[in-house]
Amino acid sequence: MYKKKLEADIRCPLEYGLEVFGGKWKSRIICVLAAKDTLRYSELRHEMFNITDAVLAATLKQLMSDAMITRTSYDEIPPRVEYSLTEKGKSAVPILQSICQWSGIFYKEDTAHSMTQCQKCDH
Repeated sequence: MYKKKLEADIRCPLEYGLEVFGGKWKSRIICVLAAKDTLRYSELRHEMFNITDAVLAATLKQLMSDAMITRTSYDEIPPRVEYSLTEKGKSAVPILQSICQWSGIFYKEDTAHSMTQCQKCDH
């Protein structure tokens, strides 16, 4: 199991939440898996567009160590591995949807840029 080199200095529940599903890639992976249910690594990589293999693999390991996603291996040739949200991961989706709705309101006011490659959070 993946183990971080340094433990996070968590001082409040908000910091824990941001550590578990915050950042550029974790929330996007959670949203993609919420929309698609179960994906193989290559399918997930395709949905993420501009993420590198190293970053995707590391982020998946972090999400697994935080029990947000599960990895299922099938004893087949060629090998098949699938990723899906755990109950804990599914419970974060409404939180991310709320953040997305809030951001959609205020992001438009702050910038003229459009949000490309967004997995809409209105599932």
